[in-house]
Amino acid sequence: MSARHESVAVSRGGRVGDDETVESLARLREQRMFSCRLSPDRALGSVEEADAFLQDRGLLTRTADCALPSLYEACHEDPYRPGSPGFATWPATRWPWFGELADRGHLIAAVHRGKSLLISGAVARLVDPICRAEITRMRAADRGWGRLLDHLAAAGPSSTEDLRAELGLKRQELKALRVPLERCGAIVSRSLHLTAGQGPQRSSELARWDQAYPGSGGGTGEDPVAALRDLIAAAVRAPETELRRWFCWQWYWADWLADDLIGQGRLRRIDGYVTVASRTRPRQAPQRPWASLNPA
Repeated sequence: MSARHESVAVSRGGRVGDDETVESLARLREQRMFSCRLSPDRALGSVEEADAFLQDRGLLTRTADCALPSLYEACHEDPYRPGSPGFATWPATRWPWFGELADRGHLIAAVHRGKSLLISGAVARLVDPICRAEITRMRAADRGWGRLLDHLAAAGPSSTEDLRAELGLKRQELKALRVPLERCGAIVSRSLHLTAGQGPQRSSELARWDQAYPGSGGGTGEDPVAALRDLIAAAVRAPETELRRWFCWQWYWADWLADDLIGQGRLRRIDGYVTVASRTRPRQAPQRPWASLNPA
């Protein structure tokens, strides 16, 4: 960046990052607007576009709740039932796209504080060592969790109806076991559409992470802490205080994580935000990070 461009950035509220790069916070917000499709002119028009959006971003929440990009927010469609809460706030016609992307081979995991998170194949490779470590940790931590995980290892992915029958569990008993396992990524679930005597019914199939994603580790090997560093570095562009609220893996988190990534030259701070450490800046179109900062 030339001295002239640097002075313009500072005059518009630019800040010097930890790597001495000068950049405008307004420019980062502009990048987020473009990359996360936050303006109506960038609305997703088809499930194919949504698929490309997921592969570009790596992670998509269902609804907007943090700095991570949101599928439904990028649809820019009126809600299913204006003025009503809950599911009625979902896009009127495009709400099935979340499940359709899973049908295309992308994973859905509840590791976003118990909320569903769409994960592309590239990011699944980063998440993989963490979820495999969670299988081991959760199996040893509780007899009931271990029993469910061991049963899935032997029987393979199973419907909730089969699991209740085979393990002799009531509906609420199975739910009490599966929810903590889903939140940490040890197991994942997908919706099943069943046809019975009373018409179509919905159920769920549960699988261990290592069954849903048989690949292993990518470039991070077996170290879950290194994997978390890679995941945060890939997903970050947010207020630093928000990072620890993205995922359920609090036992991995430490206050020094952001400092560690900055010290490695992978992240940098700008005016209270953490962003990717790069001295290369686009001249025309905004750059395309995995996720961008929160405009609030």
